[in-house]
Amino acid sequence: MSQSRAERRRSDRSGAPTPPGRRDPMVPIYIGIAAVIVLIFVGFFIASYAQNHSHDQAAAQMKTTPTPAPGPSTKPIQLKDLTPLGKPTGFPQPNLQKGILPVTKSGGHGQVVDGIPCEATEQVQLHVHAHLAIFANGTQVQIPGFIGMAPSGTGGCLYWIHTHAPDGILHVEAGDTAAPDGGPFTLGMFFDIWGEPLTRTQIGPFKGNVTAYENGNEYTGDLRAIPLSAHNVITLEVGSPTVPPPNYKLPPAD
Repeated sequence: MSQSRAERRRSDRSGAPTPPGRRDPMVPIYIGIAAVIVLIFVGFFIASYAQNHSHDQAAAQMKTTPTPAPGPSTKPIQLKDLTPLGKPTGFPQPNLQKGILPVTKSGGHGQVVDGIPCEATEQVQLHVHAHLAIFANGTQVQIPGFIGMAPSGTGGCLYWIHTHAPDGILHVEAGDTAAPDGGPFTLGMFFDIWGEPLTRTQIGPFKGNVTAYENGNEYTGDLRAIPLSAHNVITLEVGSPTVPPPNYKLPPAD
């Protein structure tokens, strides 16, 4: 049965596809917001990676870079006669009320020590001063006064190398048999008169590795051979930690 023209038109319209719906105008905005969020996360990731990488490099450098060696203090430290230095610990201290001087059993009690006599009067043919500082495990310990002064029980005498006060100043006051410019006197002679050990592993009662400085420079030779020449500044450090050697300056009159 044939269809009329009107029926055919209605049949064609009914089979046509549905026209597209209207597009949401907010879609571009949503896409932009999502892109910003992604960029923020990427930025955080890059910053975090850079920070961690820098931290790892710093940690690696700390492991491979050695700690700088101690150096002398730049500003001189002016010493004053009779002013104590350090903590009075470790070494025997004098007790003048009981006539006790800091001389150990093996030290000088009036006998000749290393060719150095003990005399009743002070000698002035050679008169120079050096300075000694001792540090035990990073703490400065006091060097007693009256080292090199024999007890009064022996009649009293004074060695050519001695101390007057716990200020670390070593007095070299020798007779006319001494050579000029500090003579042949050494740190080892002072320790023998004192009666205390002096080695690369022990200073007096303190034991450990010993680092020595002479006028701010590390001394690697024989400790006993360090000269007691005029204004020679000696630092001995036993144990750890080590500290920069003080740049002591002796009093002008010394």
